[in-house]
Amino acid sequence: MKLNNQKRLAAQVLKCSKKRVILDPDRSTEIKEAITKADIRGLIKDNAIKKVNAKGVSRGRARKRIVQRRKGKQRGEGTKKGSRGARIPKKREWINKVRAQRVLLKKLKENKIIDDKLYRELYSKSKGGFFRSRRHIKMYLEERKK
Repeated sequence: MKLNNQKRLAAQVLKCSKKRVILDPDRSTEIKEAITKADIRGLIKDNAIKKVNAKGVSRGRARKRIVQRRKGKQRGEGTKKGSRGARIPKKREWINKVRAQRVLLKKLKENKIIDDKLYRELYSKSKGGFFRSRRHIKMYLEERKK
């Protein structure tokens, strides 16, 4: 018994593909008599025609991976695509470094650990790329005080 037309109509009514339409084999004679969309709607109400839920891609594994990444895992050499300069451009690296140094210098000045003159000197040095990091500034200050 061919029910291609009924399946096609049911797919249109249910707004899905023909693959996702299931016809009840016990009520096939009833389904064969349905020739209009109204008939099909009635059969859908009576559960003679059903729609299978669409299968999606599970995000479970992806969520697990994100949690691990937040912990700093799964970021080894094997996952990296692109050189260091491609992942974080040199300019962006420089901006981040200098901003961090300037914030540190500002705090030191506000807390009266360094005076205005020394602040200006260190600021210029940091602008000139003298310091490698915030830690380098702290080391420099310790050596200078001794």
